[in-house]
Amino acid sequence: KRQKAKWATAEEGKSKMSDSKDKKIGERKVFDIRKRAFDFAVKIIGFCQRLEQQGGVCRTISYQLLKAGTSVGANLEEAQAGQSKADFISKNSISLKEARETNYWLRLILATNKFEDKIKQGIQELVEESIEIAKIIGAIIISAKK
Repeated sequence: KRQKAKWATAEEGKSKMSDSKDKKIGERKVFDIRKRAFDFAVKIIGFCQRLEQQGGVCRTISYQLLKAGTSVGANLEEAQAGQSKADFISKNSISLKEARETNYWLRLILATNKFEDKIKQGIQELVEESIEIAKIIGAIIISAKK
C-alpha cells in the first residue's frame, strides 16, 4: 500500500509526519509539504500582481511564473489522492517539474534589467523556497519508488 507522503524539510525529507498539522522539531518548524506549497503559491500570486503592474514583458513572465508557481501545490494535492503508486509518483513528478520551472522564472527575473529594483526585492526568498520545495518533492519521489 502507498503511504501518505508528508515531509519535513529537505534535510529531514525522509522523516514522515504523523498528521498534517505543523509541528516543531527543536527550533525548526516542520510543515506538511502541501501546506508549504500552498503558502508558496499565495506568495507567488502576490509577487505576480506586482509584476503585472509593469506591463510588457513583465506581464508575460508574470503569467508564466503564476502558472508554474501555483501548479506545484495543485499537483501535490492530486498526488495525495493518487489512484495508484504510479499515479502518485507521476503527479509528484509533475509537481517537481513545476517547482523547477518556477525557480527558472524567478532566476530569470533576477538576471534581467527589465524589472525595477523594488520588484527584485524579496525575490531571493522565493528562489530559496522553490529550491527547498523541489528538494522535498524529490525526496518524496525517491521514497515512493522504493
